[in-house]
Amino acid sequence: MTSEPRTELAPVAASLKNRTILMSGGSRGIGLAIAKAAGALGANVVLLSKTSDPHPSLEGTIHTAVEEINQAGGRGLAVVGDVRIDEDVQRAVAEAVATFGGIDIVVNNASAINLAKTEQVDMKRYDLMQDINVRGTFLLSKTALPYLRASQHAHILTLSPPLNLDPRWAGEHLAYTMAKYGMSLTTLGLAEELKDQGVGVNSLWPETLIDTAAIRNLPGGQKMIQGARDAQIVADAAMAILSSDPRKLSGNFFTDSQVLNLAGVADLEKYSLNPDVPLVEDIFL
Repeated sequence: MTSEPRTELAPVAASLKNRTILMSGGSRGIGLAIAKAAGALGANVVLLSKTSDPHPSLEGTIHTAVEEINQAGGRGLAVVGDVRIDEDVQRAVAEAVATFGGIDIVVNNASAINLAKTEQVDMKRYDLMQDINVRGTFLLSKTALPYLRASQHAHILTLSPPLNLDPRWAGEHLAYTMAKYGMSLTTLGLAEELKDQGVGVNSLWPETLIDTAAIRNLPGGQKMIQGARDAQIVADAAMAILSSDPRKLSGNFFTDSQVLNLAGVADLEKYSLNPDVPLVEDIFL
């Protein structure tokens, strides 16, 4: 039987000054919101991302993200690379250590999505989701572990859902569900494996639809985001987790709302894009 999760959150998000975060992705969307929030708390933020060149329809590159981290008050470092490639991950870890002296926090943010039914999923897309979501999460966490063990404030935070075994989610989009749950199994396993080593391991998932450029660009996306929350809610929840004592917070599958409620934030309406529109619940909940 696995250990009981530890759930003691810091009462307020504290300074992350001189803490170094290594994040996969982060050029835009939720990852960028988390990276900027960490910068505002004084963190060093190392981004491992492929998005060196502008996308034709999505704003932001790894370089503009680093500029925004710096403007927020942190110190950013861009490592152009692919979380699927061992050598790129090793290089990102090495550059983080060489530049900032170590790694305190890993944020597994990079993820690929395809919600197609089984017969419609191209196997290249299946492999992409497995490689980025599952293998990438495992690889980045594994490669950074020696430095996390040496830190006095070691966290691994993965953007993945609770392990909800309601058959509905496997039936809705089996390939994607397998990939996201693989990320969550990494949280489950590492939290248990590292429970006596001072490394806090948790997952975080939005309770509702989040307003991102990727959603806005979908057919009907402009209408969908009326029932969404701003990405800042996930960023604020992430800061509450990453500011907490890792020895007292591990093995949890949080939603953003749960974290903020535990942290004493009662009014979440400020995050809603349109308070007059009912919020759209995210998948896997």
